[in-house]
Amino acid sequence: MITLVVILHILVSILLIVVVLLQGGENVDIASAFGGPSQTAFGPRGSVTLLAKVTWVLGVIFIMTSITLAVHATNSTGGSVLENIPAKAAPAAPAPAKK
Repeated sequence: MITLVVILHILVSILLIVVVLLQGGENVDIASAFGGPSQTAFGPRGSVTLLAKVTWVLGVIFIMTSITLAVHATNSTGGSVLENIPAKAAPAAPAPAKK
C-alpha cells in the first residue's frame, strides 16, 4: 500500500513541476518596472484556466500524499527519528596536570 502512495507521490511531483512550468506568467509589461499603474501592468483578472485548476488538484494530492508518508514514517519507526539516535558517552575528564 505504501509503495502505491510513494509512486503516486513521485508522479504527482513530476506532473506538478511540468504544469507549473507550462503556465504563462502574468502579463507584465514595462509599466510595472517603472512604477506604472498596477491595472495596466498586470491586466484585469481573468477566469481560472484549466492549467490553474490542474495545479490546484495536483497540489492537494501532493499535500495528501506527503501527510500520508509522514504519518507512515512516524508510525513505522515508533516515534521521532531523533528518539532512535543512540546516546553518546560523556567525554572523559582530562588527566590532571603533572607538576
